[in-house]
Formats: sequence, C-alpha cells, structure tokens
Amino acid sequence: MTISYDLSKSLNVTSSTSQIVSADTKSRHIHLPGTDCTIKQGVSLASLTTFRVGGPAEWYVAPRHLEELQASFEWAQSQGLSVTLLGAGSNLLVSDRGLPGLVICTRHMRSTYFDPETGQVTAAAGEPLVRLAWQAAERGLQGLEWAVGIPGTVGGAVVMNAGAHNSCTADILVNAHVLYPDGKLEIVTPQNLGYSYRTSNLQGDRRLVTQATFQLKPGADAAQLIATTAAHLKQRHSTQPYNKPNCGSVFRNPKPHAAGWLIEQTGLKGHRIGNAAVAQRHANFILNCGGATASDIFQLIRFVQQKVEQEWSLLLEPEVKILGDFQLI
Repeated sequence: MTISYDLSKSLNVTSSTSQIVSADTKSRHIHLPGTDCTIKQGVSLASLTTFRVGGPAEWYVAPRHLEELQASFEWAQSQGLSVTLLGAGSNLLVSDRGLPGLVICTRHMRSTYFDPETGQVTAAAGEPLVRLAWQAAERGLQGLEWAVGIPGTVGGAVVMNAGAHNSCTADILVNAHVLYPDGKLEIVTPQNLGYSYRTSNLQGDRRLVTQATFQLKPGADAAQLIATTAAHLKQRHSTQPYNKPNCGSVFRNPKPHAAGWLIEQTGLKGHRIGNAAVAQRHANFILNCGGATASDIFQLIRFVQQKVEQEWSLLLEPEVKILGDFQLI
C-alpha cells in the first residue's frame, strides 16, 4: 500500500485579496503568501505540450498541492483573469500567439493510494495514466491495462473520458473531486458528468479535477496483468507513431468508419503543410516533423477536415483541444 499527499483535506486559505501577492517587479514573478507557489509571466508553453508548439502564457503557475491550486484560482479571480488548465499537454494545440490569463499546470500534483482489499485506487489529477496502469498491474488490480499507452494525466482522463482497447474512464470511475474557481470543492460521480465518447460536461467547464477514484478488480494474477499491459503498449507502439511530436489522435472516430481510415482513403497520408504532416503509420495522427508551428498544424487539421468532407460528406470533429487565436489562411 502506498500513499502520499492527501488531496481530500479541506481548504484553509485565509489571505484576503488585498494581501494575496508579493511581486518581484524585475523578474515579474509573483509569490503567493503561505505557499511555495510562484506565478511567472511569459512562460513558453511549447515545451509543455506533446506537439512541442505554442506561444507563451501571459501568467503561468504549477501548483503541487491543493492549497496552492486554490490560491492560484483566488489570485486569478482577484485579477479578473481567465484560467486555462494544462495537464500533461497531450491532446492539446496551443496558438503560436500564446494564451491570455493564467495557465495552471497540474502535472506536479501527484499522489496515489491503493486499497488492495476493495480494489479502489485514488490518484491526484497530475498522476500520469501510464504510471498508474503499471502500478495497478503490479498490485494485481485489474481494469487499467488499457491506459498504458495514453500520454495523459488522471485529470485529463476524467475530463475527456479517455479510453482505448474498448475500455474507457467512465467504465471504472467511482468519483472525482472538482474545484470551482471560488474555492468550493465538490465530489461528482460518472452520472453527474454526462459521459459519452471522449467527452464529458467538464470540457469547456471552469471546474478543475483535483483527484479521482477508480474501481479495479483485486486479486488478479499480477504477472498476467503485467503481460497484458505490456501487450497493449506494444500494440500501440506498432500501430501509432511515437518517433515525432504529436498530440495523439487528432479526430474523434465517427461511425461506421474510424477517422484514420477515412483520412487514408482520401489519400492524405503524408500530406504536409509547413513542417506538419499526416502520419504515414496512422492517418489520424499529425506529426511535428521539426520546427512546425501551431499554425502549420492548425491549417493541416482544417485541410484534412475539408478534404474528408468533400469525399465523404462528413465533417470530422477534432478530439484535440485547440486553444488560443488561429487564423485560416
């Protein structure tokens, strides 16, 4: 059994708006009193996304604990700033112009608690799905093997109903803790979240997932689970491109045909705009071939949509979340 920081403890931030920050005007760093948290100005987001593109955040913060997260929200509220949430940076395309307001990165909010008797696992929002899948398998807890190839976090998985191999987050989610901008903490269940294919009502919402509890099956053979998890990872690596920066699947799969099949049948494998290209290995992936801009990728997404719609009378819906200002050329 392992346990680290307990995200369920109550908030206790007492600083008033007038006392909320101390600023270093030279470096444009703002320290949130009572925390080890620093808000920084003009931080590049390119290195924080799996596409490796994107301009700077107007303001950026990476809290490690719930109190720091709440204090960051409080500061944004006091300044009248919009808030953008960033996890592992996968499934995301950020404009070359960057993002206004405060970008809150949750990737350092990590903790896990495994209950070997009930099979439940509680993980913080920033916990990587890949690591959680391996940890569950090693403990003989069945139900997360499918997540081993998903380059995201627990929080992102809850928000977008991440899934693979005919399984998804909604299948195993017990509940999630969500934080409102005003500091209110609420526990929600799958029934509250309006889950459907790769989406929930948390998308485009101002609530932030701080932790989630999943129901797994205890007592499974650990060696067998590890083998199954490894097989899933091998299968993904053999069918999807991992050699160049990408965001994962670009489009949601319509029915009856998958997005990758439609794009391939339209003859778009390898099609390139600037330094962005449709992958040869899997047509539902767009690759940064080196030095691509967010605009290159955006234009290619729109081009693929147009060509598939012309061929199949079907508009592909992006699975990737597009943030910031973009212009069609």
